[in-house]
Amino acid sequence: MQVILLERVAKLGQMGDVVTVKPGFARNYLLLQGKALTASKENLAQFEDQKAQLEANNLETKKEAEALGEKLDGQKFVVIRAASDGGNLYGSVTPRDVANIATENGYTVERKQVIIPQPIKDLGLHVATVTLHPEVIVEVILNVARSPEEAEVQAAGKSIRELAAEEEAAAEFEISELFDEMGSAANDDDYTPSETASDDDED
Repeated sequence: MQVILLERVAKLGQMGDVVTVKPGFARNYLLLQGKALTASKENLAQFEDQKAQLEANNLETKKEAEALGEKLDGQKFVVIRAASDGGNLYGSVTPRDVANIATENGYTVERKQVIIPQPIKDLGLHVATVTLHPEVIVEVILNVARSPEEAEVQAAGKSIRELAAEEEAAAEFEISELFDEMGSAANDDDYTPSETASDDDED
């Protein structure tokens, strides 16, 4: 099925391009979201009539997106979630969560603009992509932790697993030190001075 793109669409083309796509993709996404028109003679003529206005609108929205993108790109958001000791989340962090957190922090972001490459199901630092405009795409960092304190540890470059391993090693070291001290004390209790030489050894 052929459609006329009304804006730049990643991996498809620029505004005004006539491209061939699968009918389902055209109906359920491109046409539904106003990103394209079916490539009929009437629509081609309509596009040519509106082209100048569409380009002007695109330029304006692009400028607005670039202004927001400069502030949003590279921003780090803390996401507090319940998780197991092994760091696995009870659930996952979704694009809606990211949009809500960004909005709470003063950035206007919609769920459909957020792309998470793979489901976020564990603690740590994760990257999400935000498409503010077809030509303005930025990245944000999600610091997924069980508490603000854990988030600070992760922000400093340590994972929760590393921290847990360090704490476990420290606990084991303390226990081994304790046993060493107990062993030394036991040895002290068992110690008896060697007996003096017997009278038989005397000349």
